[in-house]
Amino acid sequence: MRFVVEEKVFSVFENVCFGVVFARGVDNTQANPASQKLLADSIRFIEEKFAAAKVKEADEIAPYREAFVKIGLNPNKFMSSIEAMATRIEKKKGFPSINPVVDLGNALSLKHLVPLGVHDVDGTAGDICVRFSRAGDRFIPFGETEEELLDSGELIYSVGDKVKTRRWIWRQSEEGKVTETSKNIFFPIDGFTDRNYRSVLAARDELAELLQRLFNCRVQVGFVDKSNREIEIEV
Repeated sequence: MRFVVEEKVFSVFENVCFGVVFARGVDNTQANPASQKLLADSIRFIEEKFAAAKVKEADEIAPYREAFVKIGLNPNKFMSSIEAMATRIEKKKGFPSINPVVDLGNALSLKHLVPLGVHDVDGTAGDICVRFSRAGDRFIPFGETEEELLDSGELIYSVGDKVKTRRWIWRQSEEGKVTETSKNIFFPIDGFTDRNYRSVLAARDELAELLQRLFNCRVQVGFVDKSNREIEIEV
């Protein structure tokens, strides 16, 4: 299996980059107090940071809002995952604990203010790609069962014609949802080499270290940008 970013993506976003972590043999079945504490700490960090400021006006969020505008998305309607999570906390709507691995991913996404996906890849047949959609690509919204068929030209994460994330980093699919039984998990971290490169790498490296320490699993890390558009994922 490979993680591949379509060349056209770099013609639209020259400086886009992706930190990658792949975890093998995760035990996500047991309660993990350390993961819960990390999430609580990150929630508190966001509450304090945005006690007197708006998430959508933060310097850390600006690159994603600008990128959404560039591909024809209204960032007030379609917020990046990190903006949506931080805004939920800013508005005091509460923030859920899902399961230990997802909690860890959310904790580090909030701590470093970068989008960080969490995808179960067991049963995945084909490469994971960041590309522009083709008519007929299929997406099952999170928590639902009915498929949506996409038009062409939407930036997505996909495996074949199965869409893992719509509108780039807006919403993940039901397919590949990480549950307590998930064992092999792919974590992409999206950013820009000219805006938040250090944050992407910091989130990637901290995630890799914590996965090994807290979940007793094997970990592979990588990095994709315009000079290196793909990596081999060892499954």
